[in-house]
Amino acid sequence: MKYYFILGLAGVLFTSCQQNTAKETTTVVSTETTASVTPAADAPVMVFEKDSYDFGKIKQGESIQYAFKFKNTGKTPLIITNATATCGCTVPEPPKDPILPGAEGTINVVFNSDGKIGVQDKIITVTSNGNPAINEVHLLGEITQP
Repeated sequence: MKYYFILGLAGVLFTSCQQNTAKETTTVVSTETTASVTPAADAPVMVFEKDSYDFGKIKQGESIQYAFKFKNTGKTPLIITNATATCGCTVPEPPKDPILPGAEGTINVVFNSDGKIGVQDKIITVTSNGNPAINEVHLLGEITQP
């Protein structure tokens, strides 16, 4: 009898300690209308003349400037919303105005080699309304002792 009581008590404790495993579902509703979304076939396309620039060897402390040239080969204006680099030593300056279809633009980049040594690969990430929305270009080179 004592055995059945302990077994029953253990069963009650086991079932009361179970957690509710029901999944909660969240629905996200977009506030963007389909009229403001550019279809992929009509989207702007950012095509770089060169996706990397090798500045060779420079001495520590020198600065490099380069302009990455690109063209909008799409059917609608290209709007660059952001341009960032892998570190604060590289500063990209994208155009502020939309680039019309068939037009060209540049992203000016300044690299400061202070405190750097050895082989460098600085990645500049460009975000736009284009297809694809994110493009990358590289600034390559080697920093030697002054």
